[in-house]
Amino acid sequence: MINQRIQTAIATALVVALVGTATACSGGDKPRATTDGQNPAAANEGGTVGGTPRRGGTLTILSNQDFSHLDPARNWTMPNMDFGIRLLYRTLTTFKAAPGKEGTEVVPDLATDLGTPSNGGRTWTFTLKEGVRYEDGSPVRAQDVKYNVERSFSPDLTGGPDYAARYLADTDGYQGPLTGEHLDSVKTPDDRTIVFELNRPVAEFGSTATLPTFAPVPKSKEAGARYDNRPFSSGPYRIESYEREKKLVLVRNKHWDPATDDVRKAYPDRFVMLMGLKGSQIDDRLIAGKGGDASAVQWSDLQPGSAAKVLPRAEVRERLVAESGGCTEMLQLNTSRPPFDDQRVREAMHHAVDKEAVVTAGGGPALVDVATAYLPPALTGGRQPDTLKIAPEGDQEKAKQLLKAAGKDGVKASLTVSTGDKGRAEAIQQALGRAGVRVEINTVDPAAYYDTVGDTRNAPDMVLAGWCPDYPSGSTFLPFVFDGRYIKEKGNSGNYSQFRDKATKRRIDEINAMTDPKAAERAWRELDAEILAKAPAVPVTLKRKPLLVGPNVAGAFGHPVWAGQLDYATIGLKDPAKSGN
Repeated sequence: MINQRIQTAIATALVVALVGTATACSGGDKPRATTDGQNPAAANEGGTVGGTPRRGGTLTILSNQDFSHLDPARNWTMPNMDFGIRLLYRTLTTFKAAPGKEGTEVVPDLATDLGTPSNGGRTWTFTLKEGVRYEDGSPVRAQDVKYNVERSFSPDLTGGPDYAARYLADTDGYQGPLTGEHLDSVKTPDDRTIVFELNRPVAEFGSTATLPTFAPVPKSKEAGARYDNRPFSSGPYRIESYEREKKLVLVRNKHWDPATDDVRKAYPDRFVMLMGLKGSQIDDRLIAGKGGDASAVQWSDLQPGSAAKVLPRAEVRERLVAESGGCTEMLQLNTSRPPFDDQRVREAMHHAVDKEAVVTAGGGPALVDVATAYLPPALTGGRQPDTLKIAPEGDQEKAKQLLKAAGKDGVKASLTVSTGDKGRAEAIQQALGRAGVRVEINTVDPAAYYDTVGDTRNAPDMVLAGWCPDYPSGSTFLPFVFDGRYIKEKGNSGNYSQFRDKATKRRIDEINAMTDPKAAERAWRELDAEILAKAPAVPVTLKRKPLLVGPNVAGAFGHPVWAGQLDYATIGLKDPAKSGN
């Protein structure tokens, strides 16, 4: 097809222009993006675009979508966590604001250190810093962190991290603080001390405390589901106005004290997020970089079709950030009902998907690579294993044979994707069609996508969704995507395949009980291959996150933990006066 050849040519140019030292694929005839976590697009040393920002001005964010959630009890998609944690609220611990491997380092945030374990790692104690205040000047208290942890159990506040439910002791049947009940396993002996009693030793709990579950929410500010619209700030900015689907304005929290915060620099005076724009419109505005757009950045990925407008122009290309997302995108198969309750049908999907076509549809091999396992390269020694040995373009004839062996003479299946993923969904649809599977594609607005596919009663047959480790450990990946004990009727996250496998659950428990981290990581990799053979999901791609920034933007880099989203802790402007505010 002419379009595919054009996209392939663009993708090849992308490799030459941005990567330079791309490795060859198994066939040796197509370039592939490196997957070493380095940013191939950064023009400046250290992976930061634009130099050091100056204080002041307005940074504008151009977006095609609203946030799914900003409530810290519900915020569990990587870009949204980055935005909330860096600008609106602080967590007990957080990640360093730095590109590359340095950014994966966990550092204290609200707490004075990374926590003190006792009782063999079953008890963790944190002491809050003095002088941390909310936007009204009142002090942040340990009781407020406890309250937000308790909120994460509320059935009305779905979609958020469920580490508390997995790790805390004595939580069976708990429904959150609005019932009047509180957790005995979270203690606050005074305003600055919080103690967590766990149901098993967790050596990494200091990293777990980076999640927004461990941000403070005062009981007096509780608003249930409406808290999404107006989180009460403990960070450097507060919400001035928020029109859903239209515009969000952040201004400084005058009570934020930088002396208590070693991570956030808070360079701009204001952040303005404009929503509901078309992706191609955002690309064109930032490519031009004129007027107020010179001080703007984009929220969602550069459109694949815009690559030809960016790459030939060095002055634009140097403003492109493309950090590795650190995530694996999967085609998750609903195992709770036909046709994917049959493992043979699921195995056929492994062979039916043309991953090379999905790579092309996603912008080409410089920004997208083929995935061969569930765990991303950062958790498998820098490169994913390929235990199934299926060609990247798939084997549709083999898929037909497997379907025939399963007694399936023609299969119909629905596929739900975010609107921005329609091109990749069509590549999957075409390949599965050649294998005899008729696919109906349904698209959902990105802001509502995870709430939609997380409704298990109305779940589609297939979902295209990625998973990113919350911190560098296999314990933050496989249990969340494939442990059937944590599937929820509403707000289901991760396990969209609704995979319930006794052997997998048993092995997850065994690995979680290991005290040797290196042995545990080896075991996670072995379990990855075991689950892959049972085929609840097809690993499809590994992506970078291509984002353009305006020519007046400084301090821009993709954070390695939050899926390559710009780190809003340190971004700002070269000349604040040119931002118009």
